Parts: sequence; structure tokens; C-alpha cells
Amino acid sequence: MTEGWDALDAELEQWAAAGLRLPLWWRDDDAVTPTDALTRLEAMATRRDLPVHLAVIPKAVEDALAQHVSQSSHLIPVVHGWAHVNHANPDKKTCEFPSTRPVDEALTDAEQGVERLKHLFGARLQPMFVPPWNRISPAMLPWLAGLGFAAISTYGPRKRTQAASGLVQINTHIDPIDWKGGRGLVPEAQILAKLVANLQARRSGQHDNAEPLGLLTHHLVHTDEVWEFCDTLLRRLLEGPAHPWRFNERIN
Repeated sequence: MTEGWDALDAELEQWAAAGLRLPLWWRDDDAVTPTDALTRLEAMATRRDLPVHLAVIPKAVEDALAQHVSQSSHLIPVVHGWAHVNHANPDKKTCEFPSTRPVDEALTDAEQGVERLKHLFGARLQPMFVPPWNRISPAMLPWLAGLGFAAISTYGPRKRTQAASGLVQINTHIDPIDWKGGRGLVPEAQILAKLVANLQARRSGQHDNAEPLGLLTHHLVHTDEVWEFCDTLLRRLLEGPAHPWRFNERIN
């Protein structure tokens, strides 16, 4: 057992002593079709009884995914942009909905995304907008509720409950993938230190503990090490103060 896990256990004991509860949610990005990796994701979600909010790429999604999700009690589809295509300038970070893109054009894509997924998933689709790469122009936010979205999800502790009128912010906070270092697992100690700091800030009131703590995964690129870490982390959190949260039970 590493020092990182020991530190997490100690923090969770502090939560238990204070009688605190931790809403926990799970978002997995870039789904388009059923795969062996999706089957593995669903099996883990079932084992931990924690639903996965599956961020589906509307332009690329296949009918087979909708059929698969319709038969699952642990997969919850949400809208992942439109095409997962970069529209940022070459010198900027990748973004499908950057500030340099005309708002009306970007909103048209967002609307196409939700309409296509409504057609495929029906009432199973939840009105959450997940911009690819967790980035979006602030100019879009006031308009998303008008397209039928009730929430937006990016990355990091939220600064406010609502990103715009009628649009609650529900972010993710734990990303185990080393995107710049070969897409393996970020060193466990690094992930756990960041998580413990987040939990300490929540316990002390510096961060908003009403926002569900979010695990962000990408099933299509997971190594076995990433899978094993996520399963261990979820087990330990759920054995402690965490309780599963799903979007249709949303809180502000």
C-alpha cells in the first residue's frame, strides 16, 4: 500500500468522524459504439453499482450504441459536443467550441448534437452538455438552457453552482490518464495527493461539497493499470463516505 492510499484512508476517516457524506459520480467520454472496452466499463459500473454518464459523440454515434444503452441500467447517455473536432486556432489548446468561433455556428452544432441523441436514446438521454476537451466559450453558456440543456460538465472544482441561468455546473475532478506521457496511468501518488487535497477543501468548506465528486474516464484508451486503479479507487470511496449520484437525482 502506497503512502497515497494511506493518506486517502486517513482523510476518509476524518469524513466518517465528522459524519459527512460525499456524492460521487462517474463520467466517461467519447462513446460511439459498443466495444469490448465498453463492456468492461459497464461491468465495473455494475460491480460498484455506480452508473456511468456516457458522453456520446453525436455525429459519430452508431445505432448499435443506443440499442446497447437501452438494455443497460448503468449507462446514462449525455451529449458530448457535436463532432469532437478542433476549431481552435493553431496556437491555442484544442477546443470544439472556442471563443473565436461564431456563437450561432457553435450553438447550431450543440443543437444538432442534442437532437440527434434524443432521436437515438429518447427519454434515456439526460440534458447535460459535455464540451470536448472540457473547454467551451463563455459566450455559449447563456444560450444552452434554451436548447434544452440543464447542466454543463467540464473539469475542476466549480466556482459557482450555475454556469448560467438554468444551467447547473457539475464537473469532474479525477482524471487518471497521463495524456501527455503515453496515455498510461498518472502516478498514483500524484492522483491521490490531488484527490486528498480536494477532499480536505470540501471538508473544510473551501470547495463546494454539494457538487458531486466526479471521476472522468475514457474507456477506449484505458490500459489495464488505469482500469485497476479506477476500480480500486471507486471501491475505497464507496466503502467510505461516498454514495452514488446520477444526473436525474441532481442537486444544486
